[in-house]
Amino acid sequence: MTAEGLVAVMERTLFVALQIGGPIVLSALVVGLVVSIFQAATQINEATLTFVPKLLIVAGVLVVMGPSMVQALVDLTRFVVDVAAASSPVNGG
Repeated sequence: MTAEGLVAVMERTLFVALQIGGPIVLSALVVGLVVSIFQAATQINEATLTFVPKLLIVAGVLVVMGPSMVQALVDLTRFVVDVAAASSPVNGG
């Protein structure tokens, strides 16, 4: 694989990682913040209170966005294979 191909693969890999992990992390962050504000307002200091809402929201995000996340991974895999095949000695790379 050439240096340009490797840079392209790494760039696309980082973008796909953000595309897949971003919605999950952001939804968990927002739920944690909302629950923390609720706990501060009501003075309920229960450490396990954030677990169930985060679990439900993350599961919902995975159900809603799961197909697009899988498609992004499939597209990335195809891209990596295409770049590797284009730079193989058989194809003159």
